[in-house]
Amino acid sequence: MSYKVLIVDDVIENIQVAMNILIEEGYDFSYAKNGEEALELLHSNNFDLVLLDIMMPGIDGYEVCRRMKNDPRLVDIPVVFLTAKSDIDSMTKAFEVGGVDYLTKPFHANELLARTKTHLELYAAKKILQSHNLSLQTKLKEEQKRIYSELEENQKEMIFILTELVESVSDETGRHIKRVAEYSRLLAQYHPAVSEADADVIYHASPMHDIGKMGIPENILHKKGSLTKEEFEVMKTHTAIAHKYLKISNRKLMKAADIIAYEHHEKYNGEGYPRGLRGKDIHIFARIVALADVFDALTHKRVYKDAWSIDDAVNYIQEHSGDHFDPELVTIFKEHLDEFIAIAQD
Repeated sequence: MSYKVLIVDDVIENIQVAMNILIEEGYDFSYAKNGEEALELLHSNNFDLVLLDIMMPGIDGYEVCRRMKNDPRLVDIPVVFLTAKSDIDSMTKAFEVGGVDYLTKPFHANELLARTKTHLELYAAKKILQSHNLSLQTKLKEEQKRIYSELEENQKEMIFILTELVESVSDETGRHIKRVAEYSRLLAQYHPAVSEADADVIYHASPMHDIGKMGIPENILHKKGSLTKEEFEVMKTHTAIAHKYLKISNRKLMKAADIIAYEHHEKYNGEGYPRGLRGKDIHIFARIVALADVFDALTHKRVYKDAWSIDDAVNYIQEHSGDHFDPELVTIFKEHLDEFIAIAQD
């Protein structure tokens, strides 16, 4: 390697002596005759080592070293003090301000060669280790991103499989589940408090909103016509059934699916189920899916009802703003109604 060394001394003869000794190693030299000049060179060049005198006019060697150690770009450059001061206090202060070595003048050629070579090689090794460490950190981050991505894909695949099971045992259709997901993402995208990442989470988790219906008896689930009071109480348990199993997972999508499945029948006025949550106590994910689910259920035929017209469904949503639905979401729904109608008619 070709190392670059800065020699700082106010006596030009001392600089020449050091250069004559070190020149046989093929180092690239620069020199400065005072502290100010040294700092200018340090800020405009890349050095691997500084050989620094202490006693100089203006800024002395201690201050030069101290400023280097306070500069993130210069802090790691090794400083070897070359000085005529041989007292313990001077040596102690040199190490306190950040020096790595201390040679007293007149120095022996072999000693200067050996110590210069040692500190240059140590500095080079340190830079290599830092580079490798950064590369390793980058590699680890990319590996973590890949693993997280694979986990999310696995969660999405599991949700798809479970959604297929819901379709097979309930009156939910694949198109209903898909539309609810699209309505939900639309509401989330226009909501100022929901991030783009959370809008994506809602889209993928919302198909699980009625997963708990897998635990409802078939004679109730597929009954044509209205449910009795007792049957409706059984039907309501599908939210708690879903929560019982989904709450076990700590995965992002599954946690979102748990929130949605458990709370999407809560009402803004506190008269929903299963816990009678009110207003903002209902998670925003569930408030979004609640509106999306009702709008789609109203506008499409079920075994127990005919489809409503778009106008009637829209009027219902508007009339129940503040009691069933979050008023802010109803406003978003009205402002972007054409987009919701396009999904409904798809």
